[in-house]
This record gives sequence, C-alpha cells and structure tokens, in this order.
Amino acid sequence: MSVALVLGMDIGGTSSRVIVADLFGRLRGVGRAGGGNPVSRGPAGITAIRDALCAALGAVDPADVKAAVFGLAGGDVAVHDPEIAQALRAGWRQAGLRCTPTMVSDVTLAYVAGTDSAEGSVLVSGTGAVAAAIRERTIVRCADGHGWLLGDLGSGFWIGREGIRAALAAMDRCHPPSDLHREILHALGVAHADRRTLALTSATIDAAHRMPPAELAKLAPLILTAAEGGNVEARLIARRAADHLTASLNTIRILGATSPIVLGGSLLTTPNPLSQAVRASVRKVWPDAEIHRAGGGAAAAAWLAGRQLSGVPALESHALYTRLLGAEPIPPRRPQKIR
Repeated sequence: MSVALVLGMDIGGTSSRVIVADLFGRLRGVGRAGGGNPVSRGPAGITAIRDALCAALGAVDPADVKAAVFGLAGGDVAVHDPEIAQALRAGWRQAGLRCTPTMVSDVTLAYVAGTDSAEGSVLVSGTGAVAAAIRERTIVRCADGHGWLLGDLGSGFWIGREGIRAALAAMDRCHPPSDLHREILHALGVAHADRRTLALTSATIDAAHRMPPAELAKLAPLILTAAEGGNVEARLIARRAADHLTASLNTIRILGATSPIVLGGSLLTTPNPLSQAVRASVRKVWPDAEIHRAGGGAAAAAWLAGRQLSGVPALESHALYTRLLGAEPIPPRRPQKIR
C-alpha cells in the first residue's frame, strides 16, 4: 500500500535542497545540488533542480508525492515569470512527479521556516536583503529587496562593498593597508606588497568590477569576523548594516505590533555581530513580539505542501513542522553591543 508523501524544495542561487517526507514528518528522501535559480543560472539551474529532485526521489515512487512546494530565490517576480514556471515544470516532469508543485518566493519560505503563525513579519539578510509583512502566509508588503544596484541595504553584498570602499578610502589617504584591508585585497585576488598607492587603488577597483556584483557578498563573513575580533572599522560597517535592516523592518511593521518576527538569511541566522545587533534593535522596538530564527527552507516548503492536502490532522498539529524544522524562538539573551 502506497503512502502519501509531500515534497519541499528550496531553490537558491548557490544551492538547492529537496526534502521528501510522509505526513507525520518522517524523512523519506533528501537531495542536494548546486544553484537552481533559473533567473541567474539558466539551463544549468534546471539541471541542478532535476538532479536534486532525482536524488530525493531515489528511494520512493514519485507517484506517491501528492503535493509539492518549490521556494524560489528572486522573490515574487521570479515566481510569476511564465518562462521560469515552464522551465521548472520541465524539471519536475523529468523527475517523474505527477502532481503540480506550487511556487512561492524564498521570502515567504523564510517566514514559514521560522513560525507556524499565519501573520507576522520577516527580515532577511543574505546575498540580498528585504523585509516583508506576511498575512495568511502571503507577502502583502515589502521594503527593500531592490537588488544590489538599487538597494539591498544591510545585505552581504552591501557589507562586502562597504569593506572595499573603506579600503579604497584608506588608500586615498595614503595609509598602509590595515589587517582587514589586507584580507579584503587577498579575497579580491589583489597582491598588495610593494605596490605604490595609485597602482594598488587601480588594481583593487579593477578586481571589484570584474567580479559579478553578488560575489561581493562573499566578503561579508570576513568583515563580520573582523568585527567580532574588535576591528573598529568592521564594527562600524556591521552597525550601519543593522541600522539599515531595522529601518526596512520598521517600514513594513507598525510600532507596538506583537505578531512574530522571523529573521532569515545566512547573515541573520548565524551568530555574528550583525545578527546580534539586529536582534537587540528588534527587541528594543518590538519588546512584546516573539523573535524566531528561520529553519530549513526545504522543510518549510514540505510543510506548506502538506497543508494543501485535506484531512491531515498531523499537519494541522504542526508535527511535520516541528520535526523537520525544529524552529525555536531566539532566547532573550543580551547580545554583545557593537560600538
């Protein structure tokens, strides 16, 4: 006798993950592959999606999957793009899926990955940054998320760019590179030893412009590590990033609101000076709101898929959610201040 299964997939720009589970939260398959975002990856993204799906479905009959949800990086614009939808349908047909998956934005998925409440707010900072108001698990209002050229303030890209700008400002003042600046130059592939200031400035500018803009987000972890180590310049960048993110959340959320707040994205779900500062600011502005850290996006998608099936009491009691995501409120510890 076949068992009804649900499938959730988190399709990111750098990696994609699939979870297949039964209606009681028991894992039946997991698949991973590279970035599957058709917007940025094109045909290679569809191949990654198919590979991840096939890996997750390897031990089950795809016909047993009765509902599926795909979370797609790129927000609602990507979700509603007909060409992307067609490409995704081709990928899941090749994997043998018979049901028609529902697509949601990665912002929606981040919210659901943090709480089972139907209404609240989500603040995301990874490569990009966005804040969104959620009602009935649907985005009703956004602030920022405008991309690297027009916004994404407080994102990994923004932090990486600010680090490079700080290094260039020091060169303009003819200051020797600091330890942080040397790390940034090394990450850019710029040799700094025995270089005159003008040559070093030109090499840094050239290296930064040759990188795809989103790649600058890879500098964010080293800048936040420097901030944690006490580097004043890095701490200032982290503090400003936190202020930008809090301002975005304040744009879509009223003062005194008590609905939950979910923090998502790699920079806000890992311990670092930025996430600590954001949590402190959020607690100060919304002291009565429960703050959650987003869990796994694929598990959240699987839970959403299960909700599409009628007569499933296990899902209504959030068993799948709690077993696969394990999302918990962030404990009210006093974070270290960024001066």
